[in-house]
Amino acid sequence: MAPRANRSISLRQRSQARVEPAETEGRAARPVNRGNMVPVADHPASRNRRRLTATVTDLEVRRQRALLVSLAADGRSPEEAERSLVELARLTDTAGSDPVSRAVQQRTRPDPATYIGKGKASELAALGRRLDVDVVVVDGELTPIQQRNLQEAFGCDVVDRVAVILDIFAQHATSREGMVQVELALLRHRLPRLRGRGAQMSQQAGGLGGARRGPGETKLETDRRRVQSRIAALERQLAVLRKGRVTRQTARRRSGLPTATLVGYTNAGKSSLLNRLTGAEVLVEDRLFSTLDATVRRLALPSGRTTLLSDTVGFVRRLPHELIEAFRSTLEEAVETDLLIHVVDAAAPDPDGQIEAVRTTLAQVGGAGHDELLVVNKIDAAPGPVVQRLLALHPEAVGVSAATGAGLEELLAALDRCLAPVMLDLELLVPHERGDLVASLHRCGEVLTESHEPEGVRLEARLPASEAAAFLPYTS
Repeated sequence: MAPRANRSISLRQRSQARVEPAETEGRAARPVNRGNMVPVADHPASRNRRRLTATVTDLEVRRQRALLVSLAADGRSPEEAERSLVELARLTDTAGSDPVSRAVQQRTRPDPATYIGKGKASELAALGRRLDVDVVVVDGELTPIQQRNLQEAFGCDVVDRVAVILDIFAQHATSREGMVQVELALLRHRLPRLRGRGAQMSQQAGGLGGARRGPGETKLETDRRRVQSRIAALERQLAVLRKGRVTRQTARRRSGLPTATLVGYTNAGKSSLLNRLTGAEVLVEDRLFSTLDATVRRLALPSGRTTLLSDTVGFVRRLPHELIEAFRSTLEEAVETDLLIHVVDAAAPDPDGQIEAVRTTLAQVGGAGHDELLVVNKIDAAPGPVVQRLLALHPEAVGVSAATGAGLEELLAALDRCLAPVMLDLELLVPHERGDLVASLHRCGEVLTESHEPEGVRLEARLPASEAAAFLPYTS
């Protein structure tokens, strides 16, 4: 198969298939099979279909056919496994492949060699050949040995849930920080999965006078060192970018404006709600993880106060720990805020599970126990009894529809109420000799009016409650 031109590789990662020079003149170049699975000529990935491997984004070829496999083990019921497969199907579709069949295997615990068991792997391999699948997607996290054994059994690419999510993030990252974070997560995931052949791949065999001194450094060791060096470089870049983020957060705190952060399960409607409330033009698609980069906009509240409203990356059940570590600085936006606006999709099959998944992820980055306003979104599309049950379970929650605008007035009133204790409106009369207090007020709060009188400087100001103690003796 001749090499295809105009291939776009996400985050500058190399394709997992490379091309050798033709062995004889006039003969087409032959792709090298990585992993010693099956001859590449017979491999499904050679059919001009896009490879879902968390390293390659090929926009010139049609979509792969995917077989989805889930495991009901370790106390997980078949019903839970089936529900998780529904979500995996959406993830796979977002990543660029078409799910053609699903299968659930019941076991007491995952098989250490093949995850689903050797017999089930053989059965599903036959199914995959009948359905002409190009990739098998496993709804779990595979060890390197499990992935290699399954690839040998299926004769095609096998990826796990982690790789699918990484692939989606790689396709959707646009900002510099987002791309660095995703590449870092990809390399951390890839490092333990590097493979080599020991002495046969030796880079430096031999010695003085022709004496043999052992295999020397292997290709695998070289690859590992290069990946580790790249990881270290990306971590340094991320540290620099994090300093910029801290600087921006400090500037926002100095503005004296309270902050509210939208969090929620992916595709819950956070970006739609941000657009509806602030007029922002954030990308909105009916796909998972459409937006990864945080967006901050000003929002006027009914009382006349102004707050800074920010959007964050969506969460998902079992979000890969590589992504949590890489996106920790972004997720910490939710920790530094005054109020979490937790958006839940009322039309989702399991909204309660999504609420729990979001709170679990927040706890991992130190956001547990934060002030939270639950917003039940998509009330126009969800069944009425489901919406009523959610609002009854969470009495402080607000029901809205970002699509139609229903409930937005109630949401703004609730935001005003929740953020009122954060900011104080004070009327002050500061003596002329205390110009330092006036300057401090300008730094930490918002001065609404200022006039000079014989007794001192009269000000109307709005400032954070945490900064108010020094000014209270001068209230008028």
